[in-house]
Amino acid sequence: MEQQSQVRLTALSSKGGCGCKIGPADLSQLLRQLPKAEKHPDLLVGLDTSDDAGVFRLNDDLALVQTVVFFTPIVDDPYSFGQVAAANALSDIYAMGGKPLTALNIVAFPISKLDKSVLADILRGAGDKVAEAGATLVGGHSIDDPEPKFGMAVTGLIHPDRVLTNAGARPGDKLILTKPIGVGIMTTSLKRDLLRPEEIELVTRTMTTLNKTAAEVMADFRVHACTDVTGFGLMGHSLEMAKGSGAGLHIYAERVPVLPRVRELAESGAVPGGTKNNFRHVQDSVRFDERLDEIAQWILCDAVTSGGLLLSVAAEDAEPLVAAMRERGVAAACIGEVVAEHANEIRVTGAEAGSAR
Repeated sequence: MEQQSQVRLTALSSKGGCGCKIGPADLSQLLRQLPKAEKHPDLLVGLDTSDDAGVFRLNDDLALVQTVVFFTPIVDDPYSFGQVAAANALSDIYAMGGKPLTALNIVAFPISKLDKSVLADILRGAGDKVAEAGATLVGGHSIDDPEPKFGMAVTGLIHPDRVLTNAGARPGDKLILTKPIGVGIMTTSLKRDLLRPEEIELVTRTMTTLNKTAAEVMADFRVHACTDVTGFGLMGHSLEMAKGSGAGLHIYAERVPVLPRVRELAESGAVPGGTKNNFRHVQDSVRFDERLDEIAQWILCDAVTSGGLLLSVAAEDAEPLVAAMRERGVAAACIGEVVAEHANEIRVTGAEAGSAR
């Protein structure tokens, strides 16, 4: 068996993290082929709007929020990989406005190829992140697989009247993003040994940070819609919000926070295939400013793993919400607004993403 110190988890798969998701175009075609089932009266959120989790009402005061996410390694360190995977799965519960309750591990691992301590560290990292969320690990399932994969099925609780979806954005709302983008380009660069140690630490910390604090803060404000930014990128998930809400979005590129050196790394060729798939999927519905070249557009479409929350919030609440989040350590930024015109589309204006200071 390989010793843990020699393991490079990212070298064991062709894709990493949420970048290995089936692309949005292929997924939408697949889902359209499924037979339409009669909707249960207590199913509050299902497949209709490509939301982050399902919501099922138990009674007038309580509903279950359920999600499942698993993927291939996004970082080399096993403990960190477990943390990233858990944070990413928990994020879906926070995006719906819920509180995580229980989690189940999903494990695919080459048990005869890698030392068992590698898997132990993955599970330990995930368990620590579940505990940080205040949830309880209740079990899981494992298979022997030549390509390692890990994730979680998470159940949360919410009041039926407080469910957030990606379909409630209202014209006049402001758009708030709680984490920087560029994760896909940076983790692809990690696989190619292009990152400095401090950059590996930064992108890992970004992915392992729970959206718990952001969710706690937003509960005190008038948030009309919410989603988390993951594999379909900022543009892909924004487009889902626009279409689900029947509204248009206006995003100011220079206000979008981006991790350091992402532009340079993208110019070197470290752009994941998932990012380019995202771009192709949204290009008919997103109008980019002519000042934004192809690299800049790819960055805005970058496939994110364990990204931040994208909120549509009442305009009067936007500034105090951002201030409250920053006071608690969340790097929130107002990146745009919801408009009545060009419904179901996005307009991106301004200079390079992340250029605002």
